[in-house]
Amino acid sequence: MLHPSYSDLMNVVNKEVEEGETPVVNSRYSIVMATSKRARQIVAGAEPQVNPNGKKALSIAIEELANEKIHILAECEDTEETVEEITE
Repeated sequence: MLHPSYSDLMNVVNKEVEEGETPVVNSRYSIVMATSKRARQIVAGAEPQVNPNGKKALSIAIEELANEKIHILAECEDTEETVEEITE
């Protein structure tokens, strides 16, 4: 089971969307695609934004998203979402 849940992750991603605006993500598929893309970035050598503690790349990506260390950016309606790494 995924912790946090898909709906929790969708709420985090869409929390700054004003009423009436199109949400950044509106399906579990979008969350899966974004976190898997971020996991591939981590495997390829990107620096994790949370403490990895021996976790797998996908778990790290989910934790980053839940803790708002990364954001999902929609390029346009016809393409997949992209993941933006937040650096402090």
